[in-house]
Amino acid sequence: MLYAFLKILVKLSRPLYFRSIRINRPELLLKKGPLLICSNHPNSFLDAVLLDTLFEQPIWSLARGDVFRNPFLTRILTAIRILPVYRVSEGVENLSTNYETFDACKEIFRQNGLVLIFSEGLCINEWHLRPLKKGTARLAMSSWSEGIPLEILPVGINYNSFSAFGKDLVINIGEPVSLSQFNLSGSEGQQIQQFNVALTQRLQPLVYEIAPEDIKTRVNMISRPASIIRKTILAIPASVGWLLHQPQYLLMRSVARKKSVAGHYDSILAALLFLSYPFYLLLIALLLFLLSGKAALMPAVMLLPVTGWCLIQSGFTTIEKPAHA
Repeated sequence: MLYAFLKILVKLSRPLYFRSIRINRPELLLKKGPLLICSNHPNSFLDAVLLDTLFEQPIWSLARGDVFRNPFLTRILTAIRILPVYRVSEGVENLSTNYETFDACKEIFRQNGLVLIFSEGLCINEWHLRPLKKGTARLAMSSWSEGIPLEILPVGINYNSFSAFGKDLVINIGEPVSLSQFNLSGSEGQQIQQFNVALTQRLQPLVYEIAPEDIKTRVNMISRPASIIRKTILAIPASVGWLLHQPQYLLMRSVARKKSVAGHYDSILAALLFLSYPFYLLLIALLLFLLSGKAALMPAVMLLPVTGWCLIQSGFTTIEKPAHA
């Protein structure tokens, strides 16, 4: 229930944060399970939220285990279809939990479900595919050993910025592959290496390789500039949107800069804006009522998201350096 509600809500609010999302093979978003979605990981939990709202079928995501230390938070994360994966750095004593997570994933596959794994194992804000960890290979090989007809779907996520409000994205989806296309042989270690080499070859063309300082290439490859006609038509409502949204945006940006760590600024800012926006709309409605004394004017506040959308679509965004870049 919570998962379905949040997915609908995030889908509705997505146009207020992303200006454009281009997908090379949108038909694969309808792909059914058993499917293991293997993606690069440039932007913390925003990557999982983004893919979750794009695929038609519900997705179970694997996340770093240290966020599951709080029992209450663990229940919330499980309710929104997130399972823990522990690394050695998060405690050797927790590694046995990974077997439980893999068993849960295999049960999801048996029910023709989808699981998302970030094969690099670590989030870094960059335009580069890093070496793959062993977890993806182990989960896939374990599933195949139990007769599960699992397919692997490589996905590359490419942001034009990790700090701009109103960003552009390119989602590149590769061809689904099955066990017969991996040609695994030798010891377990050799099979894992062969799997990672094959998956890397499939992911590499999907993830753009761009130097952090090369903004021109980034803009040319990923950004979608607004046309002069669109800017002209949207100029007035976009200006209103900029003025009315500045208080919330500046406040949430300040909080994100203070609370975020390397690689998580953009996702934390997006979460703060999403969670605070209903309260911000309510505050504007109350202020409007107090100033005018007319309750009939309060529904006009619902036009506020429209001006925010106009602001995003007009191309009025900036590429700024976050506090922990």
